[in-house]
Amino acid sequence: MKLKSVRAVYYSATGNTKYIVNEIVKCIAERLDIPFETYDFTLPKNRDRVQYFVEDELVIFGTPVYAGRVPNKLLPAVQTLFEGNGALAVPVVTFGNRSYDNALIELRNELENNGFHTIAAAAFVSEHVFSSKIASGRPDKEDMVDIHSFAEAVAIKVKQMVEIPERIPVKGIEPIPAYYTPLGRDGKPAVFLKAKPKTAENCTDCKICAMVCPMGSISYEEPTIIKGICIKCQACVKACPEEVKYFDDIAFLSHVAMLEDNYIRRAKNEEFV
Repeated sequence: MKLKSVRAVYYSATGNTKYIVNEIVKCIAERLDIPFETYDFTLPKNRDRVQYFVEDELVIFGTPVYAGRVPNKLLPAVQTLFEGNGALAVPVVTFGNRSYDNALIELRNELENNGFHTIAAAAFVSEHVFSSKIASGRPDKEDMVDIHSFAEAVAIKVKQMVEIPERIPVKGIEPIPAYYTPLGRDGKPAVFLKAKPKTAENCTDCKICAMVCPMGSISYEEPTIIKGICIKCQACVKACPEEVKYFDDIAFLSHVAMLEDNYIRRAKNEEFV
């Protein structure tokens, strides 16, 4: 099958998903000798209009895993802002070493519902945004071999394709169950929905945190004020040049400790082609 372009589409609060999806796209574009484009819908300003695709495009569509599924506050955007019109698609999820649970099958289903034809899929590990102790440094060299091998396999599949296949089979449960319930170190549910980042006194008012918040919830005029919902994505924490953004919610910290206690082992990437 001859394609005119391959496009990277992603939500990526801290850059992990962006990096992985772009690596896949660049590899496929080079292998098929076609141009590539990117569309980052992380920030609110990029979620105000519908994106349209066509039959002779391939879309690598990526999101991180939040509580075992597509991030709940971004799910409406995934459901309504992307019209496939017969374009080929590859759902990709990134997860922080615990599990991707049902995020991949959910993303696949949403893309199929939007008029895409899913021909491959993958779940790749990246360093957990809650703790650098979990999947530290990933994706690493070994992961990059997996990522590039996957991209190569997708390119070969597209090149050899003469008709549209059935949607790609992936792991997961249907109907999609509820989001994973975070646990504390004591094994009981850790409730931290209302937790919001704090700001240390040595903040320089650079406003970077306000500029990177995917929900637009940090006041630009006064960055210490969280005026809207916080999805615990850690974008503000990771982006702060002075490292003054932090979480001190007890339940949140207990959940992080539980993850550090139980999910240090090297989780595997999983690809479906």
